[in-house]
Amino acid sequence: MMKSERLREMSREELTHQIRELEGELFNLRVRRALQPPDNPVRLRLLRRQLARVRTILREGELGIVPPAAGKKLVV
Repeated sequence: MMKSERLREMSREELTHQIRELEGELFNLRVRRALQPPDNPVRLRLLRRQLARVRTILREGELGIVPPAAGKKLVV
């Protein structure tokens, strides 16, 4: 699982690629869950959260919202 700071350093193309990978993995887990009990049921929740995290960061970039990095002072 990637942290938000590391995701914010990625380009738009890398983030969209990350979204596609997460969606594919989530789809595969859902299909397997329908056929048999999951090996790690928590993995579904983690994937959904990671997907939401990446989408949020991508949307922040679209809106021009860039929260200040932790530990840095905000200069106005």
